[in-house]
Amino acid sequence: MVNQGFDKKVYFVSDSHFGVPDRQKSLERERLFVQWLDEVKNNAAEIYLMGDLFEFWFEYKTVIPKGYTRLMGKLAEITDAGIPVFFFRGNHDVWAFSYLKEELNIEIISDSQVKTIGNKKFFLAHGDGLGKGDKGYKFIKKVFRNKINQWLFRWLHPDIGSMLGYFFSGKSRLSHENHGIEKTNGEGIKRLTGFCHSILQSQPDIDFFIFGHIHKPAIINLNEKSVYISLGDWIRYFSYAEFDGENLTGKFYMQTKTFT
Repeated sequence: MVNQGFDKKVYFVSDSHFGVPDRQKSLERERLFVQWLDEVKNNAAEIYLMGDLFEFWFEYKTVIPKGYTRLMGKLAEITDAGIPVFFFRGNHDVWAFSYLKEELNIEIISDSQVKTIGNKKFFLAHGDGLGKGDKGYKFIKKVFRNKINQWLFRWLHPDIGSMLGYFFSGKSRLSHENHGIEKTNGEGIKRLTGFCHSILQSQPDIDFFIFGHIHKPAIINLNEKSVYISLGDWIRYFSYAEFDGENLTGKFYMQTKTFT
């Protein structure tokens, strides 16, 4: 729990999908993300990486995906300085197991979490598979999280495993784009808004719902007390949320405007 005095801020960011569309463009976004981390670390109480940090990630016992040296180094610097970093596994990095914890001291969270920060209550999750509908994805999620399937995938050579991972990731992204990004985003926000309302029936004291996954930055007032924040992404919007102990604000990096 963050100090009740709250002289620092808490940051939330999601869906950077490092690794696409190619090495050079991914590296440009990674450098910008590291620059942002370098700036916010100076007044950060905690940092939440809300999923899909990578386009594809699978940890073999002795091998991790190539690249991301600048990102890993900056995250290690932040946790070494005593700033907690939390990583929510997304649908693209669901196979993040223990490396980030063992090497970078990042807390890995597999499912949704309800926690108090300051004097506000948060419901946190990547956002995938929540709410009604999307049965196809929910089935795939179970397949990916199955221990036997993970064990079988580990027997593939890392080059083959990565190739397959990026292939199926690309197929999913192409389907998403063909369906219409704005239409898909709108449906996703509507689905997660409905999920928030269902949670509020049993937990009406939640102040903020924070999800990634949808890639569209938005703030939805659920009632007079509760708010749902869709974090956007670090691909098109370069957006994030900042909590000062009382208010949660959606921001765009290197821009003065906020999202609503």
